[in-house]
Amino acid sequence: MSADRAIYLKNHQLLHQLMAQVGIASLSELSQLSGISELQLIRLQYGLLPKMQIDISIKLSQVLQISIDKLLSLFCLEYTPSGESEPQKDATATDALKQEYQRLQQQLEQQQETLAQAFQQESLQRLESWLLQWPTAQSVAQQNPQLPAIKLLPLMKPITDLLQSWGVEAIASVGDIVPYDPQWHQLMEGNADSGEMVKIRYVGYRQGEKLLYRAKVSPVSAIGD
Repeated sequence: MSADRAIYLKNHQLLHQLMAQVGIASLSELSQLSGISELQLIRLQYGLLPKMQIDISIKLSQVLQISIDKLLSLFCLEYTPSGESEPQKDATATDALKQEYQRLQQQLEQQQETLAQAFQQESLQRLESWLLQWPTAQSVAQQNPQLPAIKLLPLMKPITDLLQSWGVEAIASVGDIVPYDPQWHQLMEGNADSGEMVKIRYVGYRQGEKLLYRAKVSPVSAIGD
């Protein structure tokens, strides 16, 4: 058996073992999940991972749910397609691959930190007036329980604006009577068929077509009773 064939068989078995651990049945499925062409996966099995782009290693490690170091230790073995020994060259290629991965990982972590800081800063700017005024309004309300609550409602506008900028919208309003839809509504009591009229007791929220919280409702008939 040639050296190329032996490397292929070993890597083929390793790859399919890793695929089986995460429930992937075939190379075509692995290709679809990872976005890596089947040709590249075949090159991997021939021991050519050190010569492939770093993003392929990253995608594989994510889909196969193993660390990049584990992936490299399994597939970056000495490869001599011409029958000539080149261990030093392969070791150098593997080390370069590891270094590039570490650089990209550090860059990604820095980008995530920068995005998180930017998100927090933008949110604080939108909430500035509420942050400054709400504690005072809360203190006044505690000292004067007779203060009409409606006077506090304008202070909630920054929060409303922030939610709106995120595409978050309420599912109806408290007191609305609407047809019951189990996708968006949660019964607090009684029973209701789809389309039966119910009353909104607590507002729910959605972001586009994504449900965040179901609106809590009661059947109109139960309220009337």
